[in-house]
Amino acid sequence: MSEVAERQNAGRSPAVVALGGGHGLAASLSALRLMTSRLTAVVTVADDGGSSGRLREELDILPPGDLRMALSALCDDSEWGRTWRDVLQHRFSTEGPLDRHAVGNLLIAALWELLGDPVAGLDWVGRLLGARGRVLPMSCTPLAIEADIEVDGRLRTVVGQSRVAVTPGRVAEVRLTPAGAAACEEAVQAVDEADWVVLGPGSWFTSVLPHVLVPELSAALHRTAARRCVTLNLRPDEPTAMTNLEHLRALAEHAPDLRVDVVVADPGAVIHLDELAAQAESMGARLMLRQVGVGDGTARHDGLRLAGAYRDAFEGFWGDLGTGRGMAG
Repeated sequence: MSEVAERQNAGRSPAVVALGGGHGLAASLSALRLMTSRLTAVVTVADDGGSSGRLREELDILPPGDLRMALSALCDDSEWGRTWRDVLQHRFSTEGPLDRHAVGNLLIAALWELLGDPVAGLDWVGRLLGARGRVLPMSCTPLAIEADIEVDGRLRTVVGQSRVAVTPGRVAEVRLTPAGAAACEEAVQAVDEADWVVLGPGSWFTSVLPHVLVPELSAALHRTAARRCVTLNLRPDEPTAMTNLEHLRALAEHAPDLRVDVVVADPGAVIHLDELAAQAESMGARLMLRQVGVGDGTARHDGLRLAGAYRDAFEGFWGDLGTGRGMAG
């Protein structure tokens, strides 16, 4: 029996690493925190818009916004934790330079300046919140996203996460600059020691795929003994948006040797079921269909439903970790 199987069969809660950024990562963390206290969030650091972008440019630091959101999602479920979460998420509304700055972004920036260590600063905010888990950057180097986007049959290169996110067209490829940036050592260690790694949901090309583009982190994702779960997005409102099938194919194209064990998808977000199942199978995974949206027609995940889907996915492999026999379905 593998070391991972021994840990889970011994009755310990699984060690889970969730990778992503923004609202998508916050959704997966809100679900996973209901299942385990051994939870680590690894967060993208390529944001260049809003409060994060302004602080990044002015102070030459990592963009703190997605890190703040992940910490807020893990806050202790008490008056103390919820109050400090609300403080972190509060944005000023003024006609001066503080307008739209989030308090949490400023707090994180201050701790980084005082301590000179991004990981230590995030750990201190986690202690303040009583966070149920740990939040780490995927790299301690501020990164930029560069994408080739097909517009009217021609490829156009777009630089910057905020611009990539709003540029219409089909994304053909994404890259990170500087290329070859070092991964956060603690993030690599967390992936190496995980029982499960969860990728997605979220902005696919700016929050999910960047994790397989940092060489050391990508190597850890490929070699870890952990099972790998990909959580696909809910169906967007825009009829021209890329489908979940295209997203899963994009993951395979950017990380062709990455084995996946289970793909979680909401039935209402699936357009090409047979093709999606075939794509999942080609990556080594079983497709698991579960309703994980809030049910009001908006593209928002329900924490309890998503937690249920993760429970089913994880328990489907409970006795078969290390054997290659997935039972999720």
